[in-house]
Amino acid sequence: MTYSGQVTVGGPADVHELKDLMISKIAVGPMDNNAYLLRCRATDEQLLIDAANDADTLLGMIGDDGIASVVTTHQHGDHWQALAAVVEATGARTYAGRDDADGIPVPTDVLVDDGDTIRVGRVELTARHLVGHTPGSIALVYDDPHGHPHVFTGDCLFPGGVGNTRKDPKAFASLIHDVETKIFDVLPDETWVYPGHGNDTTLGAERPQLPEWRARGW
Repeated sequence: MTYSGQVTVGGPADVHELKDLMISKIAVGPMDNNAYLLRCRATDEQLLIDAANDADTLLGMIGDDGIASVVTTHQHGDHWQALAAVVEATGARTYAGRDDADGIPVPTDVLVDDGDTIRVGRVELTARHLVGHTPGSIALVYDDPHGHPHVFTGDCLFPGGVGNTRKDPKAFASLIHDVETKIFDVLPDETWVYPGHGNDTTLGAERPQLPEWRARGW
């Protein structure tokens, strides 16, 4: 079936099958958080992005193969409610942005900085540090050698705008700058965007709106 990226809490995962990587997206919890399970097709190693809520649902998606690692995109509580239970069940290594790790009540094994590489099997993801929604938010970029890039943006980029900066002009200026320079300026329009809540989008669909976002300040 064709991947749409449209998922609902209580519903099944939607699976995006790439040549080297399988991406399963599922919605969990009262804030409709997206969690993403990445599976290297060559090695079957798995990585989870945001153990947001409902550990039983996430562990059911993970299956008997377990996960090697779990990345928390940022410190906000709705993105780590199931982290402790998932780590206890799987023994996974934990990753988080260096400047957000202290706000996550599960120890972070690997502190992530801008440009760091996170691997799942033979697949490499590049971390981009995006400041503004939180001090240490990270996005993960998969530059598919067989197609267009894919980026997991947490709460830093959604269809229709950047993440919430709580009406703080300095935080908004920082986030829009980082999203423009580290995401839009270096990745093509075909790049698929997987956000922390809601439906997916592409950079091409959002790029024309950048001036409007800057003008409105959110």
